[in-house]
Formats: sequence, structure tokens, C-alpha cells
Amino acid sequence: MALPTFEKKRLIGLIGILSFGLTALFAVLLPTALGPLIPATFITGFLILIPLVAVLGEQFPLVAADDEAADATEAIGSSEPTAAAASAERPVAALRERYATGEIDEAEFERKLDHLLATEDLDERLDRTGSDRAENSRERDLELE
Repeated sequence: MALPTFEKKRLIGLIGILSFGLTALFAVLLPTALGPLIPATFITGFLILIPLVAVLGEQFPLVAADDEAADATEAIGSSEPTAAAASAERPVAALRERYATGEIDEAEFERKLDHLLATEDLDERLDRTGSDRAENSRERDLELE
């Protein structure tokens, strides 16, 4: 079983939250019995793991490669029409590649392709509706002036 991977910032946040949470839990629950674990948990999380993740980056086993994170950011954050079209093409290309390598069979390929195309049509309709609303609001603003 493969280890899960996270973006560098998310993993640092996760380590910080877990370290603080466990330190507080040990301090509140049984401060006498778990006394030695309180500073050990804090030191391990904040002074060892977070700097390790920050310095090692992709070489740390749980950090995803920057390429994957950059692809996800480009697909989500970009509002240019060419980038939107390119991001819409990526899932189809990835699906074709999975089918070509034999990861999925023809029936699953067809089902997933139909789903992607249906989702793409819905996205286009929503984009058109949003642009129509923006255009109507601009026209109303001009009329009011």
C-alpha cells in the first residue's frame, strides 16, 4: 500500500495541528502519567518534523511533487479561456492514457468519458449563464448612469 502524499503547505499544517492537539491532549488528560510525552510531542512536531518537511520538500516521503501541485493550482486558479480549455483536455488525455496502458477496460473508459463530457457541457452552460448575467448587470449599470 502506497503512502498518501500531500502538498508541502498542507503537510506542514497537518503536522502543526496534530502536534499542538496531541500536546494539549496529553497536558489535559493525564499530566502526571503522560508528563514526559508533553515536551516530546511538541519538540518532535514543531522543532523536528516541520523543519524537515520545509527543508527536504519533495524528498520527504509524504510530500507530493511540485508538478502535481502546480497542475492542480493551474486547473483551479486560472480563469483564462485557453487555460480552461487546456484543463478540460487534461482529464480526457489522462483517461485515454489509462485506457491505452490497460489500467481500465473499454466499458469503464466509455463510462468515464461520457461522465467527463457531460460535466464539461454543464461547466460550459454555467460559464455562459454567468457571463450573460455579468453582461446584463453591466447594461443595467450603464442605464442607471
